[in-house]
Amino acid sequence: MRRQFEDGEPELMDRAGASPAHLERALASLRGLNRYFGSYRIVEHFLRRWVKPGDRLRVLDLATGSADIPRVIADYARRVGAKVQIEAVDFQPATIETARQLNAAYPEIVCTCSDVLTFSAREPFDLVICSLALHHFNEDDAVRLLRLCRELSRTFVLVSDLRRGLLASAGVHLLTTFIFRDRMTRQDARTSARRAFSFREFEALAFRGGWRNFGSTRFRFARQAIWLEPGAERWA
Repeated sequence: MRRQFEDGEPELMDRAGASPAHLERALASLRGLNRYFGSYRIVEHFLRRWVKPGDRLRVLDLATGSADIPRVIADYARRVGAKVQIEAVDFQPATIETARQLNAAYPEIVCTCSDVLTFSAREPFDLVICSLALHHFNEDDAVRLLRLCRELSRTFVLVSDLRRGLLASAGVHLLTTFIFRDRMTRQDARTSARRAFSFREFEALAFRGGWRNFGSTRFRFARQAIWLEPGAERWA
């Protein structure tokens, strides 16, 4: 099945006039999907590999949504005795406001309202993460985002997303029929399944973004990830 993406037709949660009430319900649904269908597990898999007791790391989470992934990172760092400072970036003001409220107990997380494609920083981060966002972009902008992730990191990069296929489409349809039933989640999730990249397309985008010797693998629940870590010729 081919990718279906229409420029000029953003998902409902990406639209400037998105209803705050609908957006809040959709963000809650997204947190549930992340928790139970793989996104948290993918991040935790790499945190166990990369974050050690006593580490002090600057972390960037691009297209953060309600910043649930940064909370996963902060909780893990607290458990193992590492120190993290996390910047969570999203372009939607209402989304960032929700993230700030949810992160009141996390002083190590700063939420920034910015377009991820034009985001810049004074110094690079130790770890850059982008979860479930690449399919929101056309191919050229997806390549720009992957290049930016690489440029903003001095050590680790992790990008994960949905993986297009019959399993993803069927699973999303069932979940949004019986469990996550609010209109924004239902429409956006089904759109996301059609817009997701295949595994080979995902790898090809990374090559176009200047990634070399990167890791890539498939995960359960139609998820996939690519990553950079020390030892890879990241700037080739």
